[in-house]
Amino acid sequence: MSCRYLTLEAPAEAVFREKMSKFIAFAIPVRTADEARSHIADIARRYHDARHVCWAYMLGADGAEYQSNDNGEPSGTAGRPILGQIRSAGLTYLVIAVVRYFGGIKLGTSGLIAAYREAARMAIEAGNIVSRSEMSEISFTFPYLAMNDVMKIIKDSGAGIVSQQFDNSCSMTILTEADYAPRLTASIAAVSGTSITQPQ
Repeated sequence: MSCRYLTLEAPAEAVFREKMSKFIAFAIPVRTADEARSHIADIARRYHDARHVCWAYMLGADGAEYQSNDNGEPSGTAGRPILGQIRSAGLTYLVIAVVRYFGGIKLGTSGLIAAYREAARMAIEAGNIVSRSEMSEISFTFPYLAMNDVMKIIKDSGAGIVSQQFDNSCSMTILTEADYAPRLTASIAAVSGTSITQPQ
């Protein structure tokens, strides 16, 4: 299975109005559920006077982890339509929060679903969709004498160095695209005296 996925390059937002109600939608790329919830909490704080802050997020290259919340709207009228827009756009690692200011006119169940769906769609449309790859960390130790061989492998692979410690026995953690990690791990392990300590 490919570890590539589509998400937004940067946060985007849009405003949708329906029968005096105002919907402000924020679409934000995230890496984890904690990060998604942090953004939701921040938006709820900034718009504390709003009637509702409804949201949904999706994580994982395969979109396997997701959650949505109606935040006081009738069940299924807000979070699910927002999540549906993330899914139909083929995106993941994304949270969308929609702030609603009630305008005094009730929209009804179908009206709410349509409004939240449209606000989420507009926020996605306002952003720039990009292709990314899930990343894996590889941690390993190696003798100082193997430094040149190890550094050549890393340079050729384009992997990023997360941490490194050089002594008689050296240790390093690198970050690479998940699709390429098994091949890179094998190349490093083939260097004499090297030991993989934390393949992800």
